[in-house]
Amino acid sequence: MVLAETVASVAGAMAVPDGKVTVGLDINANHVRAARDGYVHATARAEQLGRTTQVWTIRIEDDAGKLICLSRMTAAVIDAAAR
Repeated sequence: MVLAETVASVAGAMAVPDGKVTVGLDINANHVRAARDGYVHATARAEQLGRTTQVWTIRIEDDAGKLICLSRMTAAVIDAAAR
């Protein structure tokens, strides 16, 4: 779940204007199968990019493109000075 949170956090930070930051509110994950060897690849897709919240879906797949984990993260958008 650390990979999913990292990918969504970086994507969230890239999607806010200057002076804003994101902070995590919630994350969940469904682990579908184990990755036995090779690499895993994570992709974050924005489901909602609002003024105060963001929702991201993160797919983690193996080298063959098989789903390993499906995760969703919700983040709050706040003023950078408030952090």
